[in-house]
Amino acid sequence: MTDTDTHSASISARPPRLTRLTFHGPLSEARAQGLVRRLAGTDPRTVLDIGCGWGELMLRVLEAAPQATGVGVDLNAEDLARGRRNAEARGLAERARFVEESATGTSRGPADLVLCVGSSHALGAAEPPGHFAEALRELRRLVSDDGRVLLGEGFWQRPPTAAELAGMWPGAAVSDHHDLAALLDLVVAAGFRPEWTETANLDEWEEFESAYQADAEVWLARNPGHPLADETRERLDRHRAQWMSYRGVLGLAYLTLVPAL
Repeated sequence: MTDTDTHSASISARPPRLTRLTFHGPLSEARAQGLVRRLAGTDPRTVLDIGCGWGELMLRVLEAAPQATGVGVDLNAEDLARGRRNAEARGLAERARFVEESATGTSRGPADLVLCVGSSHALGAAEPPGHFAEALRELRRLVSDDGRVLLGEGFWQRPPTAAELAGMWPGAAVSDHHDLAALLDLVVAAGFRPEWTETANLDEWEEFESAYQADAEVWLARNPGHPLADETRERLDRHRAQWMSYRGVLGLAYLTLVPAL
């Protein structure tokens, strides 16, 4: 291949997508290991991952709980294909299924372990923050009485200012999220007890947000004349500005929940 051919191939390539991310969220290796150890220790036989993406956490639970099988549900075919490839590479293809379907009103379950990390919106049609109570009712339906739910949910670490809200996602409002205390009150009202409460720290957020953009940022630096360069630049700059507006304001809680009998 000539230098011209190499340059043409580089120009024609699309921006890579999320290859730097292990998890699709602010989750460190150390926290993931602790979560997997705790969840696998409950001896689950069935795992249901709502809004699974490529299902990295589910696959790690299956590795740690060799008696378990898992089903990941998502609408993103590209992420699901990545999950299937990862399951095959790790010898888990017989125990892990990735299905492209909506989780709203799903007939799957009850499962011994339900994972719902950053995906409570997938369980119903209500708008935030009302969706959270609806999602909790669905999660209680989907988990077995002696099982566990791992719920990852956004919350305000402090009330955002008007200027911060204006820089976040379109239409961002204080009502989009609860604070952590209100989240836990809703959890209890929905028929759970919070076995474990932890929240993503700033290092986890920065690693996630940097990795979320990194592939495309490098691609854009190397391909400024690509037909997709302008829209990629606009998307990256918009997301970075949003991140700077919610950095230190938006949190993510990892709640391990026990169904109350």
